[in-house]
Parts: sequence; structure tokens; C-alpha cells
Amino acid sequence: MNIDFSALKNIDPRDVSRWPFALRIVVIAATCVAVLAVGIWFDTTSQYNLLEAATKKEADLKQTFKIKQHKASNLPAYVTQMKEMKKSFGDMLRQLPSNTEVAELLLDISQTGMQAGLEFELFKPEKEIPAEFYAELPIKIKVSGRYHEFGKFVSDIASLSRIVTLHDFKIEPAAPTSGPNNKTAKNLLIMSLTAKTYRYLDENEIQEQ
Repeated sequence: MNIDFSALKNIDPRDVSRWPFALRIVVIAATCVAVLAVGIWFDTTSQYNLLEAATKKEADLKQTFKIKQHKASNLPAYVTQMKEMKKSFGDMLRQLPSNTEVAELLLDISQTGMQAGLEFELFKPEKEIPAEFYAELPIKIKVSGRYHEFGKFVSDIASLSRIVTLHDFKIEPAAPTSGPNNKTAKNLLIMSLTAKTYRYLDENEIQEQ
């Protein structure tokens, strides 16, 4: 296809019908390419972006499906485990005294110390500290005795049917005049600690929180 470029000078841009045939073919081809390029830029590119987003979403959905499928296949084991956890939680909750049983528990703690041979110099329940479904009751304790008596006291506290935890231990030698009847006692020690017992809150107390 030959184009006489010298004849282009005499071409009227407004009269396409008088253009040489070869020139019209070139212009039409160029126009088609331009239209195609614009279409790809404004339409195909956005569709490609949508395709990428859909592909990523598909991968995320597959991963979610795998996780849920794994959970579904292990559902019987989860149900059994949940039942065991509820039973264990119930057993632990029953070890927490109610409001009416706290006084009895405090008496048990003091009697445990006296049975171990200790002399109480301080037994002071502090203000309750409420939590989600239970309240924590700290008790400041200071006793005098000997080392093996301290060990028996701690062991007996651990054997109580109710939950009592011991914190902030401090043991130091007693003053020379310490001991029963203000007599000097050899190897006498002073132990200070914080005992914490717990009680469960009733529904009204939980709602108040």
C-alpha cells in the first residue's frame, strides 16, 4: 500500500470522502486502536482490579472455611471439654463460702492457728474487694510461735474445705519479752501475712456492680 505524501497538502480535513483510500484505511485503523486502548484503560483495568479483589476474597473465604470445618469436626470434643470445665467451675464455686458462711470460715482460720500452737497478736479482716462474680476478703494476720508451728498452720490452712490463700509472708525474731504471759521464749518468731478468702456474690450483688 503506497501513499503519496505530497498529495497530503491538498487534502481537505473536512471532506473525508475525497481522501486517498490508503489514508482512510490508516486513519480508521489508528482510530480503532485508540478506541481499544481507551476501552482497556477505563474498563478492562477496573475489571482486572475487581478480579484481583475477588481472588483475594476467595482465598480468605477458603481459609475461613477451613477453620470452621476444623472446629465443626472437633465440636463433640469441644462440647465434652465445656461440660468438664463447667463441672470443675461448679466444684470450685462450691468451695467459696456464701455471705452467711464467711464468719464461720474466719473462725476456722483462727482455730487452725491456735490448734497449731500459735498465739494471735493480730487478726483483722479488711474491706472486701469485689470482682466479677466473687468478692475477695483479705485478712491481716500476725502470730507468734516457732517455725514448725508456722509450718503446721500453713499446712492445715491448705487442708480446709474452703479456699484460703496466703500472701506476703514475713518472719522475724520476736522481742525478748514476747510470748505467753510476757515471758521470754527461746526461738520464738513473729510471722505476719495476709490470708485471702473468697465468697461468691449473689445475683443482686452482681447487678449492683
